[in-house]
Amino acid sequence: MEPVKKVEGRAYPWGAKNIDTDIIIPAHWLKTISREGLGKGAFESVRAEPDNIFDDARYAGSPILIAGENFGCGSSREHAAWALKDMGVTAVIAPSYSDIFSGNAFKNGIVAVVLPQDAVDRLVEVAKTDPVTIDLETMTVTTPYQDRFAFEMDPFRRDCLMQGLDEVGLTLAKDTVISKYESTVAQSRPWIARERADEGLAVAGSGRT
Repeated sequence: MEPVKKVEGRAYPWGAKNIDTDIIIPAHWLKTISREGLGKGAFESVRAEPDNIFDDARYAGSPILIAGENFGCGSSREHAAWALKDMGVTAVIAPSYSDIFSGNAFKNGIVAVVLPQDAVDRLVEVAKTDPVTIDLETMTVTTPYQDRFAFEMDPFRRDCLMQGLDEVGLTLAKDTVISKYESTVAQSRPWIARERADEGLAVAGSGRT
């Protein structure tokens, strides 16, 4: 996962409320387990409408999506976060999110910023003509018009996003501690090490991987 310290650029000034995961990525796109290519199906039903915001050349490739309250409600599909990421969105600004979507977004390196409705309304207006900046170091969202909106985020999530650490990365970061523990166990309780070795030989002998 790539580290994210600042996200800046044009933003989709959408502001729509109660956008569920079926709108973000329809169910017929869930047959794949790949994270690539899902951006083509993102907001498919919205894109079917003429003059929709996602096909507007002014916002093409925008890294930020500004949405309304309860964004990402509905089913728990992680594909919703994958689709956003694949279409180039690395941050969402909204008054609130579903808990599951918020977790999926974090695990996939998407910054989910929570701001009051009046701040979101202001950003929707600014984003129609100008860029928006999200800074995780200062925990602020700013605009060229001196708007400055402070937001809060779980310190652990903020640290992981800024370091680019997903669950695998967090585990690998503790490799030294894990190796030391395994070495200590092998010395203090060698029978456990033997049992693990015997299990490994049994699996190899059965042809299982």
